[in-house]
Amino acid sequence: MSIYDKYEVVVGLEVHAQLLTKSKAYSSDTNEFGASPNSLLSPVTLGMPGALPKLNKKSIELAVKMGLALECGIREYNEFSRKNYFYADLPKGYQITQFDTPICTDGLVMIQMPEGRKAIRLERIHLEEDAGKSIHDIDPFFTLVDLNRAGVPLIEIVSRPDLRSSDEAYAFLTEIRKLVRYLDICDGNMEEGSLRCDANISIRIKGQDVLNQRVEVKNMNSIRNVKRAIEYEFTRQVDAVEKGEKIHMETRNFDAVSGTTSSMRSKEMAHDYRYFPEPDLLPIIVNETFINKVRSEMPALPNELKHKFQHEFGLSEYDAAILTEDKFVSDYFSKIIAHTKDYKAAANWISGPVKSYVNENAIPFESFPLSADKIAELIILIENGVTNFSIASNKLFPVLLNESNKSAMQIAEELNLVQSSDGDEIGKYIDMVLNEYPEKVLEYKNGKKGLMGLFVGEVMKKSGGKSDPKITTKLLNEKLA
Repeated sequence: MSIYDKYEVVVGLEVHAQLLTKSKAYSSDTNEFGASPNSLLSPVTLGMPGALPKLNKKSIELAVKMGLALECGIREYNEFSRKNYFYADLPKGYQITQFDTPICTDGLVMIQMPEGRKAIRLERIHLEEDAGKSIHDIDPFFTLVDLNRAGVPLIEIVSRPDLRSSDEAYAFLTEIRKLVRYLDICDGNMEEGSLRCDANISIRIKGQDVLNQRVEVKNMNSIRNVKRAIEYEFTRQVDAVEKGEKIHMETRNFDAVSGTTSSMRSKEMAHDYRYFPEPDLLPIIVNETFINKVRSEMPALPNELKHKFQHEFGLSEYDAAILTEDKFVSDYFSKIIAHTKDYKAAANWISGPVKSYVNENAIPFESFPLSADKIAELIILIENGVTNFSIASNKLFPVLLNESNKSAMQIAEELNLVQSSDGDEIGKYIDMVLNEYPEKVLEYKNGKKGLMGLFVGEVMKKSGGKSDPKITTKLLNEKLA
């Protein structure tokens, strides 16, 4: 038995999601990624004397939307506080946040694990503003500061320490990213920093309640790196405890290249931040009328769609899971079935040719170049017996990607790929195949019925793939009877 088998990891996550508002949390500065450094600033964002903040109402709406999706309680009376600390990229010297009145409390995130579904409890979701960004890899001698991100509205989603493995943390973050995208709250792009995660990690002996001291790991720019950091910390902390060393409460940095963590600073306590009520912002009342309005405007969420796809459309659990893993995928599916009711075919095209193209070209699904109605055209051609899936996916689909101004039928006609349903013509190909394989014909008649696939395939080859496989099979059965 390994020393690591004695212990279990205990993890709580803090997820910061930048909100998709047009302006910043407390000013009219534009909320935009990729603008020229330090170009989206005003006296309010910089905390100039006399500049007064004004709350962005849209940020309240988006926070409530997330809270409703996660079954949180929504606070009616909301106050804001100043969290005081010094960073080079925090121009005001404080951050406006919600200290003891988070807008959302409690709630659950349901994750799917191999052994079944598990509920991860939430402690809170609160609103705050982001800091700017320190850039260390452009100049070898200086740290550069871009304050464009300062003042961008965030929600911070704080879980309880219910996660017991790096895989559960991975599933939790995947679910959060899926939800913020479905709700159009945040684009979920961890590489650009619009979704960030800090992990609070500790260990304990299995079966015991007493935890060792926790550490917080920051600066993780992907879900996979959160998983790696938890795995490294578990091993590091077990090794330290087994050697009789003490785990110190600290903030650690994760190095994605080496897969290791390193100490940044001792962990601050709440009193270190000198929280006090924000004097320039009045409390915000979130009443039932506002909450009901937000609820009425919420889109269908993944679990609701999954149930619909399985029970109304007759799709398998696997297909429903694939179609709801991403908002852009489910939206694309919905657009396809606006033109055809062959739900299974639509699901197969998305999980087959469309996903293959996206993966081979290393692009996000939303960048797939073909509109959903074009996929529907291909499905309808197959439904009507004009072509079959093999020709549609291998010959029509690649051409349609480059000539999307044409219809699928137009391309099929131009390439002479319209499937033949002429019994006499197909019969000629069948006769040719049966004459070429007399020994196989004899085997078939002696009971080897699996040879039907060989005969159909050979007829398809001789017809250039244009013989209708259903008619071909029917005619073969007649001739071989």
